[in-house]
Amino acid sequence: MNRTELETILPHRAPMLLLDEAEVVDGEARGRITIKGDEFFVQGHFPGNPVVPGVILCEMLAQNCCVLMESGLSRAGVTPFYTSLDKVRFKHPVRPGDTVELTCRITRSRGPFHFAHGEARVAGELCCVADMSFALMPADTGAQNA
Repeated sequence: MNRTELETILPHRAPMLLLDEAEVVDGEARGRITIKGDEFFVQGHFPGNPVVPGVILCEMLAQNCCVLMESGLSRAGVTPFYTSLDKVRFKHPVRPGDTVELTCRITRSRGPFHFAHGEARVAGELCCVADMSFALMPADTGAQNA
């Protein structure tokens, strides 16, 4: 799927849509994004030594995981929310010019909750690994309470 196709299942839009493309192969989501250097998250992180923030790598993994939950997300009014991040490890920095290869798989599901394992690599080198969970929740109709 390209970015336009991803927008049909993910609620994210620029500048927070952090995948260039993704596909499901043998039960795994395989996504990709090339870091150009003009992204909001590398501006000022760090001047003269730009590095993709770890939390952004985790968000890339989460969006890639959502591709696996496409059938649940295609229902109107359902939004995926992170419910946990566990065993997160950052192994190697990601910099402008790098293409991040993301691989995620759902490890178990229970009701609206989905548990996943994800890895981010650049040129085969592990950069980030995480266990995550998500809840597919109905859209919040209580915005007037904010």
